Amino acid sequence: MKNDLFTIGSITIHGYGLMIGIGIIAAYYLAEYRANKRGMDVDMILSIAICGVVCGILGAKLLYYVTIFDEILANPKKLLDISDGFVVYGGIIGGVLGGYILSRIKHISFFQYADLVMPSVALAQGFGRIGCFLAGCCYGMPTHSHFAIVFHDSDFAPNNIPLVPTQLISSGLDFLHCLLLLYAAKKCKKQGQVVSLYLICYSLGRFVLEFFRGDLNRAKYVNTSNIPSRLHSLSRCLSLRRAWRCLRSAGRKRRQFR
Repeated sequence: MKNDLFTIGSITIHGYGLMIGIGIIAAYYLAEYRANKRGMDVDMILSIAICGVVCGILGAKLLYYVTIFDEILANPKKLLDISDGFVVYGGIIGGVLGGYILSRIKHISFFQYADLVMPSVALAQGFGRIGCFLAGCCYGMPTHSHFAIVFHDSDFAPNNIPLVPTQLISSGLDFLHCLLLLYAAKKCKKQGQVVSLYLICYSLGRFVLEFFRGDLNRAKYVNTSNIPSRLHSLSRCLSLRRAWRCLRSAGRKRRQFR
């Protein structure tokens, strides 16, 4: 609800940036801990983290530029404003692409490490959505629900209007998503299944939440966030059966050995 948390001299600590930083650090240490337990190359986790963050930021920014292409044509100076405007799906695409290129360069299994880091990605997104809540961006539609939130001094959300707390709902779902992926990682043995489960769950959750978003250019059912959601959901539903079968098989084996 308050993006400017505190000031030290001439430096202002912003809630959004702080949550993004906490999310990246938490995600890295979770991946490092799990890599150690699996006997995987921990140094490679740092390389993947750096590559994923850099490529993710570039991807998120580039997709944002696509959404405001008409504004850029009218005012090319908007390209110089790198402080605001990021699209999550661009970050996911950029991060995955960067990780894939790195895996080819380092001659490592892409899906082995992608499966490892997917719970960390969901964890980082959970903290990132708390940052959205503090900044007031990605806000929900007006509502009369008792669970509504009201912003009073936001530069993004409409102030003094009860809104659906889409940021907090998304954050909670991301943390639950992280736990689900950690559980699935213990049960699924085939490479790529955790990645598939991440894409399916995130796409479906994001698709539903988009209908409750109230920020600009989201009144239409087709927008830059729903299009990737639909494509991801359709393509990855083909992998859902395999992931579900894996979890059911693990459950049956567990019951047999009780």
